[in-house]
Amino acid sequence: MTDQAVGGGPLLPETGEAPAATAAGRPAPRSRPDGGAHHPAVPAPAPVHFAGRRRELKELHADIARAGLDTLSGRKGARSRVLLIAGRPGSGRTALAEELLRELAGEHPDGVLRATLTGPGGEPADTGRTARELLAALGAGAPPGAAEDELTEQLRGALAGRRALLFLDDAPGAEQVEPLLPDAPDCLVVVVSQGPLTGIPDVRPCTLGGLDSAAGVEILTRYAGPTRITVDPRTADSVAEECGGQPAALVLAGAWLAARPMSSVADLCQALHAVPLPEDLPTGARPLFRAFRLAHDALPAPAARILRLLTLAPAGLVDAHIASALAGCSVAAAATTLDDFAALGLLRPLAAADDGVAGAGTPDAAAHPRYRLPGCLDPLVRALLREHERPAELELARARMLERTVRLLQSCRAMGEPADSPARQKVAGLPRSLRFTSKGTAAHWLRSRRVALLDAAAIAVADGELDTLDRRLMAALTRTLLVHQGPEAAAPDLYALHGLVLQVAERRGLARERAAALLNLADLDGRAGRSAQALTRYRGALEAARSVPDPVATGRALESLGGTYTELGDWQRAADWYGRALELRLARGEGADAARLYGRIGSAHTYAGRWGEALTSWRAAARTYRRLGEVSGQARATGEMARVQEYAGRPEEALRTCLEALDVARKAGDGRLEAALQLRIADTLDRLGDPAAARLHRSVGERLLDDYPE
Repeated sequence: MTDQAVGGGPLLPETGEAPAATAAGRPAPRSRPDGGAHHPAVPAPAPVHFAGRRRELKELHADIARAGLDTLSGRKGARSRVLLIAGRPGSGRTALAEELLRELAGEHPDGVLRATLTGPGGEPADTGRTARELLAALGAGAPPGAAEDELTEQLRGALAGRRALLFLDDAPGAEQVEPLLPDAPDCLVVVVSQGPLTGIPDVRPCTLGGLDSAAGVEILTRYAGPTRITVDPRTADSVAEECGGQPAALVLAGAWLAARPMSSVADLCQALHAVPLPEDLPTGARPLFRAFRLAHDALPAPAARILRLLTLAPAGLVDAHIASALAGCSVAAAATTLDDFAALGLLRPLAAADDGVAGAGTPDAAAHPRYRLPGCLDPLVRALLREHERPAELELARARMLERTVRLLQSCRAMGEPADSPARQKVAGLPRSLRFTSKGTAAHWLRSRRVALLDAAAIAVADGELDTLDRRLMAALTRTLLVHQGPEAAAPDLYALHGLVLQVAERRGLARERAAALLNLADLDGRAGRSAQALTRYRGALEAARSVPDPVATGRALESLGGTYTELGDWQRAADWYGRALELRLARGEGADAARLYGRIGSAHTYAGRWGEALTSWRAAARTYRRLGEVSGQARATGEMARVQEYAGRPEEALRTCLEALDVARKAGDGRLEAALQLRIADTLDRLGDPAAARLHRSVGERLLDDYPE
């Protein structure tokens, strides 16, 4: 099987050439930036190959062509067909699925959607988050804070009528798969799981065992070259058998042999036999355990420690910056080590086309390729982490990683600012490895690391001992998202971040931060139409703000409550909350805000048909604007007084007030407002039976609209 079988290392060229050797016949060690000795590495990756599994592929194609149960009953199925590729981790199940998807891609013009349903630590992925990411891949947005059921329903709607492939990798069970199944019979769902999907009807399972001997030897040959395999074919067959026909174990064993051109296949077989096994280890897990421990124990101690620490990487996404921060080494040394891990089958490089990094040698923070630790190796590496690393060291490694992330976010945000801004000038003093060469590379880095950055924030909050660092991280991430994506596009991620801020604030009893988080969450709830939830959070924010006290947050909460009741059409409550906010503004001497609130109260009374109260509020607004010297505001408030008088059936008074507003608007030089008032005067004159004067004012208003376009 290929490197995809473990999500792991690249293959040697098919000529089987070994790494360059010194005159003494030993492999030439790769130089390290820090000057230390380095483990020999295999040459640059070759294109991905696929070994064996042709019978399984043929069976999967036959299952697709076979009629489903719904079709046999005389009606077309309402849901997508589901193919299950079942096998233990390391059996090449994901590689088989990818090969099947490659062969089927031409028959599904709407493309391939991919999601992994298990997190890096083996925990089930959040179904709502998975649905949101799939919707984003389809170009369909979802409201921030939407519930899981709403997101999965929207996903099914987005896939209806499409002819797409949906690949759900590493599914823990049917509970994670069933909500994501499209109501689209022309879509095909391919699921990779360790066991059956009980409860999902008409699932076509394909259970994987070990590869046959020929396919296993083919993998060893691709890594070690044909010479050593040809001279000792029986031992090569024994190695394939020792690896249980598991592609993951075979890749690790082949890469171990490829890195040692002076070792024979017999040496590999003997080394595998020499690996001690835990007494309670199941038989089926022994081949991969032996191959992994052989590869790990051959690493230099610093490299082995880096490998173990990679399990702390957020969302399982690894690059040179993450490895450098975790291990406390240079970025260049970390990049070389990760490249070696990939060559040894210990890491899976992400496709360069998906990474979109800058050109080779570009001094850019985004120019480092990304990797993932294969899922089948993750529990083995985590076990070694618990065995070798002390909790205090892990805490320090996390802190270094998050601190590096904060600095990268600050650098990324600065690239979205003007060239002469203080943020850009500050970033210019950072090391070159932490700087971005352009706004485009910074934006790409943010997009490609977005999931990992959100996971990093969640890790910092869950830690509980990094409350100062996590607040800095979330603040930096929030600002960076806003700069590069804008408030609308960033809203779903901001909702998650504000929720994390709320957790920290409640845990540490930070009333100001709690009020701010609740206000931000309530704003997003209100925009998404969840008014009841928004009201609850605004009241919670008001309570927290008053407990400090925080007059700014208190005023915002009061006004937001009034705005929410306005959206609900509850004018009495809206006016009441606006009135409370007005009292606060008047007490603090904030005249401009007071004038604005007088207007909002007047609007609420107008909608409720309480003309007297509305006129009183608009008059107060006009007086306040006049006292502040805000002539344009005074004109608008006076115009609203005329509108209320018109609604109250007093057109003569409305005409006089509107003419007064027109005079003030002229003094303000507000052409658009003057045009609107001219048209309103014309309508009033029509109702009063003076069409000639109405035509005159209307023509003036229309001319002004032409002179002052929006």
